[in-house]
Amino acid sequence: MNERLDSAQPYALGLFRIVTGLLFACHGAASLFGVLGRESADPTSWPNGYAALIQLVCGALVMLGFGTRPAAFLASGSMAYAYFVVHQSMGLWPMENDGESSAMFCWAFLLLVFTGSGAFGLDRLIGRGGTAADKSGRTEADLTPA
Repeated sequence: MNERLDSAQPYALGLFRIVTGLLFACHGAASLFGVLGRESADPTSWPNGYAALIQLVCGALVMLGFGTRPAAFLASGSMAYAYFVVHQSMGLWPMENDGESSAMFCWAFLLLVFTGSGAFGLDRLIGRGGTAADKSGRTEADLTPA
C-alpha cells in the first residue's frame, strides 16, 4: 500500500501546487481588478498593491509550475510579512487576527520551495529548475539509499 502511495506522490504534489497557485492568483486578481467581491488596489501602493501583484504573478507561476521554487519562496515571504505585520497586531492566534489564509499560504508555499513542482509542471517539461529526480517523477528521497 505504501508503495502505491509513494508512486502517486509527484502527482499529488503537482495537484497541490496547481490548486494552491490558482487560489493565490485569484486573491491577486481580485485585489488588482476589483473582482470576486473585492475592491481594486492601486498596484503601486504599499503594501496592498505590491502584495496583489506578488499574489497574481507568483500564484500564476506556481500554478503553471514554471520557476516554482523562486516564485514559492517570494510568495511564502510575502505571506509571512502579511501575517506578522498586518494580522498579528490584532491578536496572537490566526483565529483571532483573521490571519489563517496568510499562515496557510505561507507554509504551503514554503513546502513547495523544498519539494519543487511535482508532476504536471512546466519546469519538468522544459528542463528548468528541476533535478533529475523531478524529471523522472521521483523525489530525492526515492533516489537516496536507505
